[in-house]
Amino acid sequence: MPRLVLLRHGESEWNQQNLFTGWWDAALTPLGESQATAAGHLMADHDVRADIVHTSLQTRAIRTVELALFAQGRSWIPVRRHWRLNERHYGDLTGRNKAETAARYGADQVKVWRRSYDVPPPPIEPDNAFNPNHDERYAQVPTDELPLTECLADVVARLLPYWEDAIAPDLRAGRTVLIGAHGNSLRALVKHLDAISEADIVELNIPTGEPLVYDLDDDLRPLADTAVEERYLRGPEEIRAAADAVARQAEDG
Repeated sequence: MPRLVLLRHGESEWNQQNLFTGWWDAALTPLGESQATAAGHLMADHDVRADIVHTSLQTRAIRTVELALFAQGRSWIPVRRHWRLNERHYGDLTGRNKAETAARYGADQVKVWRRSYDVPPPPIEPDNAFNPNHDERYAQVPTDELPLTECLADVVARLLPYWEDAIAPDLRAGRTVLIGAHGNSLRALVKHLDAISEADIVELNIPTGEPLVYDLDDDLRPLADTAVEERYLRGPEEIRAAADAVARQAEDG
């Protein structure tokens, strides 16, 4: 039976500083590292053992998976990385303080950029000191596919080819697949798996460091018609509290 485990990275330094992070490569905080290790122990306690891992190219997701696997004694399993699992590109908001951005552009405008399904922030400017697009890890990305900004709809569109070409074959081979990624790239995947509407997906928050487990049928659809919050290894009440904390911070990661 194919099994898919989604794990959002632990708290990053820019999460802690309330900055729009997107494609910038922020490291985990000590709390983020402890969240990652706890996720690994939780997976071990529930006998959820990944056979292969897919991550983004961003250190916070990579490090979260490394710590989670080490906690389970499974650091040896194969790992694949791809930019299509990256966080949403926040355009010229990258590196800006969220509260200061709301004061500059208005809280209503920032809410539209953050939470609407199909309205991206302004494209990143060449003089933005935190422009990640020239990072050598993205030299492989075709110029016409390298985003300057993204909304959630864009993340869905760029993630699904990787799902079909790389993740789905591992699942069809009967493997348990762990994906270490980000709030928005994981929301994009959850939207696809649970056929969530555009209106409803923008209200969904993915807590940091909480394993989200899907048991899938041969068509890679969820076996159980269950609310997302009931698919986590922790109980729904704990997950609701963790998701509410993410919502208060402003979804980004």
